[in-house]
Formats: sequence, C-alpha cells, structure tokens
Amino acid sequence: MDNINLIKVITNRINNCPQQRITFADYMTSVLYHPQHGYYASNADRISESGDFLTSPHLADDFGEMLAIQLYQIWQILGEPLLFSIVEMGAGQGLLAAQILNYTSRVHPDFFQSIDYIIIETAPAMIIAQQSKLIDLPVRWCEWTEIADRSIVGCFLSNELIDAFGVHQVVVVEDKLQEVYVSIGDKERIFNETIDELSTAKLNEYWQLNQIDLISGKYPDGYRTEVNLAALEWLEQVFKKLQRGYIISIDYGYTADRYYNPMRTQGTLQCYYQHAHHHDPYINIGNQDLTAHVDFTALQNQGELLGLQTVGFIQQGMFLMALGLGDRIATISSSGDDIQSLLRRRQNLHQLIDPMGLGKFGILIQSKGLIPKEQEILLNGLSPNSSKLG
Repeated sequence: MDNINLIKVITNRINNCPQQRITFADYMTSVLYHPQHGYYASNADRISESGDFLTSPHLADDFGEMLAIQLYQIWQILGEPLLFSIVEMGAGQGLLAAQILNYTSRVHPDFFQSIDYIIIETAPAMIIAQQSKLIDLPVRWCEWTEIADRSIVGCFLSNELIDAFGVHQVVVVEDKLQEVYVSIGDKERIFNETIDELSTAKLNEYWQLNQIDLISGKYPDGYRTEVNLAALEWLEQVFKKLQRGYIISIDYGYTADRYYNPMRTQGTLQCYYQHAHHHDPYINIGNQDLTAHVDFTALQNQGELLGLQTVGFIQQGMFLMALGLGDRIATISSSGDDIQSLLRRRQNLHQLIDPMGLGKFGILIQSKGLIPKEQEILLNGLSPNSSKLG
C-alpha cells in the first residue's frame, strides 16, 4: 500500500525540477524522512516484531549492556571526565539508550553520574517513542546545530543508521559512469527511472577514497551500485563536533573490495516490508524501509583524511564475545527461569553473534584527540580479533 500524500509530495518536487527528475538519493531521502509522511516520521512501530524489521537491541538487553561495558572502558581511557557525552544518532525507539543507562546505573554508578546522554533524531514519531521509553532516564534531545564544534568529550554512537542514508545509484554504461534518476511514471508505474550524466563531481571523486575503478574494464556493462555521499558528510559533521573521544559505527556492510565485487551487478539496495525483503523501491511508497550496505573502507579513509584515527574494525559477533557475551550464554542454564524463557533467551543471544546474520555486522571504531598513551590502550571489544581495513 502506497502513501498517497507522500507520492503527491514527490511528484510535485519532480514537476518543479527543470529536468523533471530527481536523483535516487533525493527520492530515497524523501520516502524515508519526509517530516510528515516519510517512513520513519509517521510510525515508530515499524521497527518491531509486528513491523518490518528488528534491530539488535530488540533481541536482548545484553546488546546495550555489552556496549555499556565498552563505554565504561572508554571513559576510563579518557581519564574519567566529570562530563562524558554519549551522542546516539538515530536512536530508534530508545531501547539501546535504556539498556546502556540502566546497566551503568546498576553496575557503574560513578560512570553513570558523569554521563550526558544526547540523542540526535530527525523523525518526529521516533522522538515521541524515545521520550516515552526514556522518561525516567537522564537523556536530552538535540539538533546538530545545538552542539558546538569541538564540544563533545566522549563517544558518538550509531546502530543501523548509516545504511538508511539516501544513496546515489550509478550505472556503468559503455565504459562510462552514469547516474539513476527518478521521474514521473506511466499507467503501470508511479515513478520511472532514467539514466543520465552524474549529478555531482563528488560521485567521481568518491572512488579515490576506496581505490575502486568501476570503468576499469572489470565491471560489466549495466553494472549498478550505490554511492553513499551522505555518510561522508555525516562523518565530517561528527568530526567537527568531537573534541576528544571515539566514534562507534555499527551497521551491515562490506569493505570496498567486497562491496564493489564485479559479480554483485545490482548493488545492495533492499526494501523491507513486514519482515520480508525485496528489491523494488517504487512500491509500498512511504510504507517500506529502504537500505543499502555500508562501504566501511570509504568511511575509514574519509575519517583519516579528516584527521580521525582508525582504532579497529571487527564483526559484531566477535566484538560482543570479546566483551563477555559468551560467558553470559554459558551461564544461562543456571538461572531460575522456566525452560521456555531460557531457550528463548539463548536463541536471542545466539542471533546477536550469528555469523550469517547480525553477528557479521561491521563495527568501525575511530578516535580523535587521544594522546599517545591513550592510543596504545586496546579496547576490550577489539581484543583479540580486530583489524584495520586494508
């Protein structure tokens, strides 16, 4: 089912453009984030068992508690500052924030007293859900403009945020890179696609970040993929706000050599509707999620160009195990819960580390402003199986 009001908004935008088209990045951003009719703006329950998809915090409080353990060590590395900011970007329904804060209040009350938990969220429905969930916890909501440059000491944190940025789609056509645009459709389709010259020179410059050459001859004619310029702009914004500390980005994605494999001819764009996925972004308009995998190589290299240091890159499963999730799984049977609850909990924890599912999510950790002695301290979640991207 399509959102008629959103279709009208996008149609008017296309009609008002001189060339009667918009980039796919503009289309994707509109269907997800239009303030009144976008996918995330209108209904926070879309991320739930009864909605379209689940994230790691939905499965078990342990996910946020493991992150809290890592954040506690980061606080110690930074010298236990009296004010330690955790800035969560795109906080969903507030589950991760609740898990982190509830755990630290119980286990590390000294750390909890120093935490300034900030949520940056653009979707009105999500903000309402977060405020309801976090009503008794010390959380505040900010816009980017309310955070001064170089003011944050602590950690910027995101979980499944970057994959939902609007992406440009590009196509190899006769040894030339061109772009996908969205135009008004016909009787059969609400919107159609057209292929034409690139909308911005940044789409050519992007490939220098990850050392990929789509017109090298290795890629077949018609090869189609995504470019997430919004992710690079987002990272630059985070860099400007961070004075000293870390950036933890959790998402599904690949290193560039795997992302832009010549065999992956149609890219990674997927649509999620009622826990099923497909590849047509022009149906269920405004009522389905659109995502594309993250190019972690580009994020790392962009960060280093800005002045960030790459601390490490690791899969979620290994990160959680290094922080102690394996010990929790091992002790499940000794709890006093009934057998059905025990089995359900065990299953949920295994999903967090499943190498074919959530466990293969990438976690990229970057830092800024650390002195050499602090840089030498290995983060607990990165030991012993972390790496830096090549």
